[in-house]
Amino acid sequence: MFPARVLAGAPLALVILALSGCSSWGCTDTTAKRGEASVRVQVEDTYGQRPGVTAEVVDWRLEPHPQVPSEGGQVDFDYRFDGADEFSGPAVDACAVDKKRVALGCQTIYSSEAWHQPDGTLTGDGWLAVEHPGQVAGVLLIPNDQSYGPRTCDQDAKDGGGTHPPKPASKGAQL
Repeated sequence: MFPARVLAGAPLALVILALSGCSSWGCTDTTAKRGEASVRVQVEDTYGQRPGVTAEVVDWRLEPHPQVPSEGGQVDFDYRFDGADEFSGPAVDACAVDKKRVALGCQTIYSSEAWHQPDGTLTGDGWLAVEHPGQVAGVLLIPNDQSYGPRTCDQDAKDGGGTHPPKPASKGAQL
């Protein structure tokens, strides 16, 4: 028989273990659903909430990249963020697409890498390398904020988990 003191302390010990992260039943990873791609998007956090930031492709053109002109035409695009914090704002995926909205090339653009303008917007430019520049019909943004990257349960069972942004878009993705 166990002494009464040991049995009385058992529930407290279990609570301490659970709160310290020594239990494995509390950590789960989920992935947010990819939002609708467009030229102008309301940025969404991992819970689908809109924090009041708009991202927009202002212009795009095909031209040789100045650092590697021998590679031929690439997609040069200008973008802007309205309502973003210039130091820790969101990031969204930008993709060159064909007329069926199939991604030909993508990259993540960060509002923190854009330049602050007098009107409060943040503007920047980017380049997308594509295999067949003649197929490019436009540049679209995906509204999911890619700047939030909490640790997964595999990386940190105690403090990890939660809802993660969708995987960044890549060549061949249907947008």
